[in-house]
Amino acid sequence: MGLIGRDDELASLRAHLGRPGALLVVGEAGVGKTALLDEFAREEASKGRRVLRAGGAHFEAEVAYSTLNQLLSPLGEPDRLELRVALGFEIGPAPQRLVVVNALLGRLRALGPILLVVDDLQWADRASAEVLGFLARRLAGTGVSLLGSCRPGFDLYGGVHELELRALAPAAARTLVHRRFPDLAPAVRRRLLAEAAGNPLALLELPTALDGDQRRDFTTLPPVLPLPERLRPVFAAQVRALPDRCRRAMLLVALGGTTKPVEDDLAPAEAAGLVRIDATRARLRHPLIAAAVVEASAPCERRRAHAALAEAYRDVPERRARHLAESVTGADEETARELESAAHASLRRGDAIGAVAALTRAAELSTDPVRRGHRLAEAASIGADAGGEPAVASKLLGDARRTGCPDSLPAAVAAAHLLVNAGGDIPTAHRLLAATIGARDDATDPDLIEALHSLLLVSWWAGTDQAWQTFFTLLGRLNPAPPEELRLVAAIFSDPARACREDVAALDALIAGVRDGEDPTRLIRLGTAAVFADRLPALGGPERHLVQTGREGRGPARRHLGALMHLGLDGFLAGRWDEAWTLAEEGLALCAEHGLRFYPWYFQYVRALIAAGRGDTAAARKFTDELLRWAVARHAAGITHFAVHARALAELGAGDFESAYRHAARLSPPGRLLPHRPTALWSALDLVEAALHTGRTREAAAHAEALRDTGAAELSPRLRMLTTAAQAMTAADTTARELFEAAVSTPDAERWPFELGRIHYAYGVRLRRLRDTPAAREHLTVAHDLFTALDARTWRDRAAHELRATGRPQSLPATTPYPLTPQEREIAELAGAGLTNKQIGQKLFLSHRTVSDHLYKVFPKLGITSRAALRDALTHLDRALPAA
Repeated sequence: MGLIGRDDELASLRAHLGRPGALLVVGEAGVGKTALLDEFAREEASKGRRVLRAGGAHFEAEVAYSTLNQLLSPLGEPDRLELRVALGFEIGPAPQRLVVVNALLGRLRALGPILLVVDDLQWADRASAEVLGFLARRLAGTGVSLLGSCRPGFDLYGGVHELELRALAPAAARTLVHRRFPDLAPAVRRRLLAEAAGNPLALLELPTALDGDQRRDFTTLPPVLPLPERLRPVFAAQVRALPDRCRRAMLLVALGGTTKPVEDDLAPAEAAGLVRIDATRARLRHPLIAAAVVEASAPCERRRAHAALAEAYRDVPERRARHLAESVTGADEETARELESAAHASLRRGDAIGAVAALTRAAELSTDPVRRGHRLAEAASIGADAGGEPAVASKLLGDARRTGCPDSLPAAVAAAHLLVNAGGDIPTAHRLLAATIGARDDATDPDLIEALHSLLLVSWWAGTDQAWQTFFTLLGRLNPAPPEELRLVAAIFSDPARACREDVAALDALIAGVRDGEDPTRLIRLGTAAVFADRLPALGGPERHLVQTGREGRGPARRHLGALMHLGLDGFLAGRWDEAWTLAEEGLALCAEHGLRFYPWYFQYVRALIAAGRGDTAAARKFTDELLRWAVARHAAGITHFAVHARALAELGAGDFESAYRHAARLSPPGRLLPHRPTALWSALDLVEAALHTGRTREAAAHAEALRDTGAAELSPRLRMLTTAAQAMTAADTTARELFEAAVSTPDAERWPFELGRIHYAYGVRLRRLRDTPAAREHLTVAHDLFTALDARTWRDRAAHELRATGRPQSLPATTPYPLTPQEREIAELAGAGLTNKQIGQKLFLSHRTVSDHLYKVFPKLGITSRAALRDALTHLDRALPAA
C-alpha cells in the first residue's frame, strides 16, 4: 500500500530525478520525510536503479565521515587511497575535502545510474555534510542523483533545491487514521485529527496511548491527549530540560493557549525550537510537544494552569467554564452551572460533541443528584440526536437513569432516538415520547420544545393519522402559544398541500434571515419545512456550509446528514443528478461511520429517484424494494410513502403504466390528496400520467382537479407548473394547448429540467395527436434535449420514438447520441441484406438467440416493426445522424 496523501510530493521527486543538483525534502519532525524517502527509494529500486541509503545520527555527529561511511558501505572497500583514509579503511593524513569529493564522484560514476538517499542531514557529521554539499553541485551529467531530508534551518552549503513537506491534508489524515485505527469512535477520531494537525507521527502515535474506554468514548478523554510511551524519552526529555518557569509558561500554552504570553519565560523553549511566538500568542512547533508538556507536569500544576487560563478568559464564557471545570476538585455546583451554559452555547454554534462533553463534566461536578441526572440525560439526548454518537449516548442515558432522575424529557428524547436507531419500531418511540410529554404545557420550557420537535420527526416517520393527531393535540396544549418556528415547521412539514399563504410567507421571512454558520439544529429544522414548501434553493448556501464543516470534523453528524439529504433532493429536482448521487453516497458512508443504522433510508430514496430518472429500472426497483421491506419491519409508514413515490416514477420510466398507477394510487387514491403525505403532492403528476396511459381518464381528471383544489400551486412556481400540467393533460383538446403553454412558460421553469422535459413531452404527444406536426416536433425536440442532457435514457428514447413518428427523424439535434451500438448496427445491416438470424450468428460467432435479442432492441430504436423496413430505416438514420 502506497503513501497516503503524498502523490504530489512523489511526483515532484520523480520530476527532479535526473536534473542537475540535489533535492532536499525539508519538514518538521514527524511530518513524514523518512516515509517519503523510503517510498521513493523502493519505487526507484523496483525500476532497476541502484539505491544507496544513509541517515544522520546524534551519537555519530562527532565522528568524521561516519554518514559517508554508512552510505558507501554496500560498495565495499574503495580503491582510491583518499577514500580509504576518509572512510577509515586505512590510517593516514586527513585528505582534503575536494580530493574526497572527486574520488567519490569517480567511483559513483563508474557504477552507472545511482540514487543516493541521505535522511536526517541535520544530524550528519560535518565532514560528510561538506562532502555531500560539494558533490551536490557536481552531479550534472554523471547519472548520480542525491536526495536528502532535513529539518527547517539546515543548509547543505547551498546549490540544492528544496521541497517543503507540509502536514497531511485533512482528507488524507482522516484516511490514514481510519485505516490504521478503525476501532476509534468517530468523535475520538475527530479529536485526534484536531490535535495532530496533520502530522503523521502524531496521527499514528497518539492513538496508541489511549485505553479501550478512551477509544470508544470521547467524554473520557483528557484535555490534552496523552504522550505515547514510545515517544516519552524523546519529547519529554526536551521539556524537562527547560527551566521551571519556562515549563509553567509552556503548560499554559499546551492547555489552551494564552493571549498574553510572557516572552521572557518562553525564551528557552523558543531557543530550543519547541515554541513559536508572534504578536498575539505562542504556538507549539509540534503537536506532540503539548502532550510532553502535560506529561512533565504534576496534577496540581495543571490545576493551577487551568485556573490561570480561566481568569485570562474571563470575557470568553465558554473557554472560561471549561478551564474552570478542570481547575476544581470534587463537586462544585457553581462551576457546573457555568459549564452547562457553555454546553448550550457550543450546541448553538454547531459543536454537539463539545456540548456533550461539557454536560458530562458538569454532571460530574453536580452537587444535586437530580441535576446530575438531568445533565447526563441532556448529554445523552444531544449525543443521540445532533451528535450522531449512539454508543456514547446509550452509556450516558444509562448513567442518567442510575441517578434516579424522574420522567426526564431529555432522557425520553435520547431513548426514542436510540430505540429508532437500534431498529425498534417507530410507534413505540412515538408512544414513549408522547407519554413523557404528557400534560406538560409550558411553552417556555426548552426541554419540552425540544421533545416536541423530536415527536414531530417521529410522527413523520410513523406517517399515520393517529400519530399526527397525538402530536397536534400535545402542541395545542402549550401555553402560551408554541414558538413560531415549531408551529410553522409543524404546519408546513406535516401537510404542505394545505399550508396557508401566511405560514409560507412567515417561513420565507425566517429563511431570509439564515446565514452561513447558522445554528445547525435550527437550519435543518427550517430546511425540513423548506423541502416540502419548495424553498430548498434559498437554503442551499448555508446547508452547503454545514456540509463542509461536517466534512472538516467541525459539525454535528446528524445535522450534516440532514443537509446532505436536503441538498441531494434539491440536486435531483434541479437536474444535478451526479452531484445528488455523490451526496447520497457521502450520506451512506457517514451513517456507516457513526453507526447510524436508521438514517440510510434517506439516501436510498435519493438514489432510487435518480435511478428512476435515468431509466435504470432494475436498480430503482431494487432500492425501493429494500426500502419498503425495511420500513414495513419498523412500522414506518411515513417512509413507505417515499419508497412508493420513487417506485411509481421508476415504473413510469419503464413504460409499465399499470404498475406505476398502482404505486401512485397506493400513495394517494385518485381524486384525493391525503393529508400528512407530502410525497403525494410530488407524485400527483405521476398518477395523472399513469391513469391516462391505462385508460383511466376520469381518475386522471379527478386527481388533477384535487391537486388544483389543494392550492398547492400557490406554494411555489414548480408546484404551479405541475398543477397546470396535470390540468393540461386531462383537459379537452380545445383548452389543453393554452394550459400546456402556461405550464412550460412558468417563470424559471428551466430550474426543474426533468419535470419540464416531461411536460414538453406530454405537450408534444398531444400536438401530434392533433396533427399539428411542426409544433409537436418543436416540443418533442425540447423534451429530447432535456432528457439527453440529464442522461434520462428511457425518457429520451421515448421522445426520440415520438419524433420519428412525426416523419422527420432528421429534426433530432446533431448532438443526439447514435442510437445503435456497433454490434446492433452490424446485425441490423446483415439482417437488412436478407441474412437469417442463424446466418448472422455464424458470421459474427453469436448464437441465433443473441441475434434475435439484438434485433428485438433495434426495431423500437429505429421506429420499425419488421426486417423489411431495416434497410430504409438505416439509410434514413444515417442522413439524420451520421454514424459515429
